[in-house]
Amino acid sequence: MKSTRPEPPGPAGPAPDPVRTPWEPAMRQALAEAQRAGRGGDVPVGAVVLDPDGRLLSAAHNEREADGDPTAHAEILALRRAAARSGRWRLTDCTLVVTLEPCTMCAGAAVQSRVDRVVYGARDEKAGAAGSLWDVVRDRRLNHRPEVIEGVLAADCAALLTEFFRAR
Repeated sequence: MKSTRPEPPGPAGPAPDPVRTPWEPAMRQALAEAQRAGRGGDVPVGAVVLDPDGRLLSAAHNEREADGDPTAHAEILALRRAAARSGRWRLTDCTLVVTLEPCTMCAGAAVQSRVDRVVYGARDEKAGAAGSLWDVVRDRRLNHRPEVIEGVLAADCAALLTEFFRAR
């Protein structure tokens, strides 16, 4: 009969590296965008859109305060710029990478733009629409449902937001 006791811990040593994903470089670009937003007085959220080959197609950060525009979320701006650069509104095979879980508006824009995937860092328990509070992007009633990958560099993304709001 097999024992159900856990294995004893191994010898003490350095903590293992956190799990790395192929999305980390893009998330680091989105984090750099988020920092730009924070320096400008906007909530520090950044987004990038990757083309089908994984190359940067567009980058943006929140510009609501800068533009006086309630729709100037990082995701919306990044999707608009990606569409303009590619010359098409259907961003099929593209990936939206964002530091904070998209809100309902941005989740809807991701669905409408037909991105294949949404990758995000920090969860937004108050307004998230990619699995936290709502799940707009995977709603079976819609005609397009992007893949969702969450938690990429989540601690870094959350820390930037926490620091911003603590300073306020």
